[in-house]
Amino acid sequence: MTSPPLGLYLHIPFCRQRCDFCAFYLEIHRENRAEAFVRSLKHEITLSAQQHVAANRPVQSVYFGGGTPTALAAAQLTTILSKVRTHLSLTLDCEITVEAHPSTISEEDLRQLYQAGVTRMSFGAESMEDGDLARIGRPGSVSETVTAVARARGAGFTNINLDVMYGLPGQRLESWQRTLAHCLALAPTHLSCYALTVEDDTRLAANIQRRRSPEPDEGLQIEMDEAAQRILGDAGYEQYEVSNYAKPGYACRHNLLYWTNGEYLGCGPSAQSYLDGTRFGNVADLTVYETALTASRLPIEDHTRLSNDEQLRDAVIFGLRLIRGIPSQHLHRHAQNYGHATVTAQLLAQQLIEEDGAYSRLSARGRLQADTIAGLLY
Repeated sequence: MTSPPLGLYLHIPFCRQRCDFCAFYLEIHRENRAEAFVRSLKHEITLSAQQHVAANRPVQSVYFGGGTPTALAAAQLTTILSKVRTHLSLTLDCEITVEAHPSTISEEDLRQLYQAGVTRMSFGAESMEDGDLARIGRPGSVSETVTAVARARGAGFTNINLDVMYGLPGQRLESWQRTLAHCLALAPTHLSCYALTVEDDTRLAANIQRRRSPEPDEGLQIEMDEAAQRILGDAGYEQYEVSNYAKPGYACRHNLLYWTNGEYLGCGPSAQSYLDGTRFGNVADLTVYETALTASRLPIEDHTRLSNDEQLRDAVIFGLRLIRGIPSQHLHRHAQNYGHATVTAQLLAQQLIEEDGAYSRLSARGRLQADTIAGLLY
């Protein structure tokens, strides 16, 4: 029996600074620390391939995420990719994505990445209004995003994503529509549009608590979500997941693995994996991570074997993020398994989940509360 394709996620934990909204594990970039990390990551790739991946199992996607992967030099990223190719079997059409902050990547960097086989660049624009960026403590400028996209095209990239956020402090519907229009003028193949969520222990949460920044307005976020659906739909983008839009044929294959309960291997501090019905995750501490690998031990700190009911639970929770939704029978079987029949009925009555016969999906309001709904159904 042939094993299904696998995804590989590589977590690069470095950033130049932490944005106000960010709650991800990261380290402030220092060159000597970065060099040691690259050595450790390459060793982890070798050990993980030997211990977790069946020989010749096809890898359909590689995703460099963070953090800011391009805080590393392009030469460092390409040596990591070379190590991946040495120990894993990438499919001929493997999707290889590198996330980038527009200010941390040069024309030469992009040429090196393209020549090394990277197929997709994902730029964290966040907004196409400089005032929005300033209010969320995001370094860089709109002009840097414009330049980065042009440089990526010049290097040969034809698959380009822009990440943008809505519901930002002080952002109005009109300014969000301008951001979308500016993005469309750059003609990316993919757009990820994320509603701002306020995470605990972030500067943004502290600013809201001190009334230096307003709380997100759910009603306005719904209007912004609806505007994105309308504007991007009219421009030929298909919404295939709560936050993601793509031109035909350009849906992100790696992220689809997560939402369809596919299997993936994660390397790097805090990276998560799902293989053979088991979820496991690495330590979210760079020092502990490197110490383990120096001793040729994988830096795994949690390891959970999922029952059939738990696998169905995860398929329901992740699958609800897809616009097509999930089979209604899966939702109701999960509700029965976990005693969630009342909660599920309430979500349906509140029109946060909609059903149209065979399929169940999140409503427009439900999509804004996707994480909360996931918690209720867990």
